[in-house]
Amino acid sequence: MWECAIKASIGKLELPEEFFDAVTMAGFGKLQIRIPHLLAYVELPMHHRDPFGRMLVAQAAAESLTLISKGSKIAEYDVKFLN
Repeated sequence: MWECAIKASIGKLELPEEFFDAVTMAGFGKLQIRIPHLLAYVELPMHHRDPFGRMLVAQAAAESLTLISKGSKIAEYDVKFLN
């Protein structure tokens, strides 16, 4: 949701007004950035130079989560993802 908000604010993504409420109502939770995520972040190879995308990869890796992304560089990381 963080990256969606950033992209919407710079005009790279158009979100429906109810997007964030709908995501929460669908059962998705918020994931705070924690120390294990930062430790995973510093160990990531530089396949992807976007710091926000790299943080999402680090969180997915540290939490054994599946990352949903259109980013083709995500496939270069050892993390589960849906394209």
